[in-house]
Amino acid sequence: MENATIGFAVCGSFCTHARAMEALERVRARWRNVVPIVSETVASTDTRFGHAHDLMREMERICDHRVIASIKEAEPIGPKKLLDLLIVCPCTGNTLGKLAGGITDTCVTMAAKAHLRNGRPLLLAPSTNDGLAASAASIGALLSRKYIYFVPFGQDDPERKPASLVADFHLVPEAAQAALEGRQLQPLLLH
Repeated sequence: MENATIGFAVCGSFCTHARAMEALERVRARWRNVVPIVSETVASTDTRFGHAHDLMREMERICDHRVIASIKEAEPIGPKKLLDLLIVCPCTGNTLGKLAGGITDTCVTMAAKAHLRNGRPLLLAPSTNDGLAASAASIGALLSRKYIYFVPFGQDDPERKPASLVADFHLVPEAAQAALEGRQLQPLLLH
């Protein structure tokens, strides 16, 4: 196992949480220290895809670390330089927009802001129904920012949801390694 400390933050795209947990398992198999983080919405919302408490308990089991679930808990990530890499998987359109606009009003956006202040890589795995619509501007803005990388993504259902984009969660560990090396995993756009 490698020694880098990896943050793994989960946002709302509830239909992708099972795949995100598989990605978390693969990240944890590669890196010894993985810190789980969830947005307040994830921490408090039960859906048809699962219960919030069960998801956080699973993350804690995988990582052997308590979940960070509040802005107050996430803020020290920056001053204490706790992470070598922060992964946001899934990263919703809402979170993409907030990151692009510099808005820090959730645990995940605070973790990202705190982490980026140290000039360390942030890896985003988008999952948004409006990636080729309203969220496209946010993706474009973030693509040009230093220290921000993406897990390769593509349209997940072009016939029924033509604006929807989802990262290939199987590529998270490979994209994480690339980000730690200061490079974008290619190709970025999948078909």
